[in-house]
Amino acid sequence: MTAFDVLAFAVALLAGSIASVAGFGIGSILTPFLGLQIGVKLAVAAVSIPHVIGTAIRFWTLRDKLDRHVLGTFGLMSALGGLAGALLHVYASSPALRIVFACILIFAGLGGVTGFTDRLRFGRVGAWAAGGVSGLLGGLIGNQGGIRAAAMLALDVRKEAFVATATAIALIVDGVRMPIYLAHEGRAIANVWPLIAITTLGVIAGTLLGKRVLGRIPEQRFRRIVAGVILALGVSMLLTR
Repeated sequence: MTAFDVLAFAVALLAGSIASVAGFGIGSILTPFLGLQIGVKLAVAAVSIPHVIGTAIRFWTLRDKLDRHVLGTFGLMSALGGLAGALLHVYASSPALRIVFACILIFAGLGGVTGFTDRLRFGRVGAWAAGGVSGLLGGLIGNQGGIRAAAMLALDVRKEAFVATATAIALIVDGVRMPIYLAHEGRAIANVWPLIAITTLGVIAGTLLGKRVLGRIPEQRFRRIVAGVILALGVSMLLTR
């Protein structure tokens, strides 16, 4: 096991823990990290495996908290967006898109930290549009969680339902994007299977660890934590070349 493998496990552990509390973070944190070693395009596809496993475990532990209304509107559009994004991922990856996405996350994160998001509410059309955009970005660059969480903060969903519903939506997006990744990059993914196995174990451990923390966080503080993670991801993406 190399030093990078050990560090990858630690990063995956952190990503799984954050995702259990915030409802997202596995793809957003692991993808740019693994991209340093195997390239961003392959990292997007490879991370989808630990992502779907960690997400499935997280959803199972919170399945009774699901907000079905948000899932039926926001989630449906996320699935369609994820399919479109995955198809685009096969052919292109745009640095300009990364910059735009980072700026959106920074704006949304600042809105949450300052309390502006608490006063913002999406109507039916806004929720569907935000769901489609988050799914599109998830399929295209493997980073949907931040924009999805930013939109869901404005939907005024309580913390357990927030995490459960965000997790269910992430599973739906994984279900539509992974077959496309495997069909077009299956051999390349197989070549990095040791790294995938290591990060999967880290994500599982982090998911189980983070679940114990969620119930101890007050509602208002939870919203600020999610907003802070969104802001940090946006700044990180903007600075990453």
